[in-house]
Amino acid sequence: MRSQAFHASRDGENVHTHLFRSYMFDKMNFDHFQILRAIGKGSFGKVCIVQKRDTEKMYAMKYMNKQQCIERDEVRNVFRELEILQEIEHVFLVNLWYSFQDEEDMFMVVDLLLGGDLRYHLQQNVQFSEDAVKLYLCEMTLALDYLQSQHIIHRDVKPDNILLDEQGHAHLTDFNIATIIKDGERATALAGTKPYMAPEIFQSFVSGGTGYAFEVDWWSLGVTAFEVLRGWRPYDIHASNSVESLIQLFSTVSVQYSPAWPKDLVALLRKLLTVNPEHRFSSLSDMQTSPYLAAVNWDAVYEKKMEPGFVPNKGRLHCDPTFELEEMILESRPLHKKKKRLAKNRSRDNSKDSQSENDYLQECLEVVQQEFMIFNRERRQTGSGSKFF
Repeated sequence: MRSQAFHASRDGENVHTHLFRSYMFDKMNFDHFQILRAIGKGSFGKVCIVQKRDTEKMYAMKYMNKQQCIERDEVRNVFRELEILQEIEHVFLVNLWYSFQDEEDMFMVVDLLLGGDLRYHLQQNVQFSEDAVKLYLCEMTLALDYLQSQHIIHRDVKPDNILLDEQGHAHLTDFNIATIIKDGERATALAGTKPYMAPEIFQSFVSGGTGYAFEVDWWSLGVTAFEVLRGWRPYDIHASNSVESLIQLFSTVSVQYSPAWPKDLVALLRKLLTVNPEHRFSSLSDMQTSPYLAAVNWDAVYEKKMEPGFVPNKGRLHCDPTFELEEMILESRPLHKKKKRLAKNRSRDNSKDSQSENDYLQECLEVVQQEFMIFNRERRQTGSGSKFF
């Protein structure tokens, strides 16, 4: 069910009624969490480790500055990600627990996974064993099969978006460019990270053909598995490559597989990296037909009873330490000074010289305030929340 807040202005609901509901149901806020340290940043938004004060449970908190999102036209992306995350929960996803806002920022509080992402470990020159990658393939297969059952295309499966927990199990994150398709619909937008994007995405963009569907995520999984095993990607693709040159590349360049890999593994990767989506493996049932995965106990995979081939070092935080320095030294609106800053802003007269520009921004901020989707998974699980969760 979509949040009532998302539909407030669209359905003509009285704004005062909506604000009253927000006051009644949005009890979670920034003060409920202790900020511990910054651990990352994305295309927009930053991520820090937080501890919920009452339960002392640890989470990751992603926060996005409202004004920056408005200026970059990214508010819809935030709302779509929230809409998707509120409706899904899976053992191999990074799940949303809470969402709330204040005057400055929008917040998403999610599962904390301290094992780092696969990109970080590749950059640390970790040599992943075949067994380790085999388990990642299985865990991501279950995650993608679940998303498909929920009509969701992730569109950005890559090592950067696969996080490990402390035991070494893989979890898919970042639904910022995910989309929902139902009833035979097809996606058409040129969305994703070029080296991991399936050929039909580029083809659809150039020719305006029939679009694409869930198969694109399975291509990305194939590229990711190849890269984690080999240390480089199957195709030499960069952000600067033109769409037309990539279409040509897929029709002329053949993937070179390592002669050291088992034939069954190569056969599986070939099925994931099949240019024609109609012939590509793109479901759990497809993957189960692969001789390489024939002996897999899928219930044991789901229950995390399979021992990972790579376990991150528990004695360290697996992220770039410069994120913490940037937050403390370079950030103009540091999170740890938010409370004082907001109090100061509230007491200040908001009159500005550039009134028309300020009025427009204020109007946009008010729309974000009204339409932002509040969420609390604890209330949903206990059944004590309102129908709006």
